[in-house]
Amino acid sequence: AVVIWSNSPSNPTGHLDDLAAVAAWGRERGVPVFSDECYAEFTWQGPPRTILSAGVADGFKGLVAVHSLSKRSNFAGCRLGFYAGDPELVYYLQEVRKHGGMMVPGPVQAAGIAALDDDEHVEHQRKLYHDRLLLGQAVFARLGVPAPMPAGGFYLWIPAPDGDAWALTERLAREAGALISPGEFYGEAGKGFVRVAMVQPDDKLRLVAERVGV
Repeated sequence: AVVIWSNSPSNPTGHLDDLAAVAAWGRERGVPVFSDECYAEFTWQGPPRTILSAGVADGFKGLVAVHSLSKRSNFAGCRLGFYAGDPELVYYLQEVRKHGGMMVPGPVQAAGIAALDDDEHVEHQRKLYHDRLLLGQAVFARLGVPAPMPAGGFYLWIPAPDGDAWALTERLAREAGALISPGEFYGEAGKGFVRVAMVQPDDKLRLVAERVGV
């Protein structure tokens, strides 16, 4: 392996990787580990976690965490984020980045500083998405389809009845006027599941709930 890339909490499943185990595997084999942690604040089983916890004692050797403000602070489209970890790997990334892309516009940088200095809005975001996930569970319960709470993220990853994701997708469109994604859109392993992104405004989500009788 040239590199290990972890996405935790993951999209689309909401699964949490064992980041300590991933870090140990990479270090034992001399393989750099990169951890995509853009959903880290939206962890519903325990506190947010980072790959860097495994490297505090030795300078984060072989470990890099990549984060984005797109989820925690509604910066989707602004392309503002950061990476931190092994100083040598970070140096290489800086050298590539400065020759491979444009700088982030000044107003976006200023807004990012304000966002990173404020934790209150992150707690608001957490409550907002957690409440939406609960509403989504209630909608599918009304349809007779159990919807497990994800370990993280703001997507419901739901096993479709009889493994027929397209039938469930069509049913939700017909009965509630809502569009969801068959899991096979995300690869062969997603067959038999649907992904429900709980990202629409609350009034639209409540309308879906009302249509199915919640």
